[in-house]
Amino acid sequence: TFAVQLARAAGARVVAVGQNVRTVEVGDRVLYDPEDRAEVEVRATAYVLLRERDIHAVAAERLSESGEATGLYL
Repeated sequence: TFAVQLARAAGARVVAVGQNVRTVEVGDRVLYDPEDRAEVEVRATAYVLLRERDIHAVAAERLSESGEATGLYL
């Protein structure tokens, strides 16, 4: 017998990426752990800052349009 703690994932749409980011593009939707994030407010708009390694999954329309992938990957 064992116990696990449930983790709730949060989702968001990518609005900007850094120059060294390889797996996500602007417009992708990502799932991340809301505990592993930093927030910043710019001109009264709140943004979540994530490291690429903290993203659990990406839903990208560019992948689903190819017909070869589901559009979700880890």
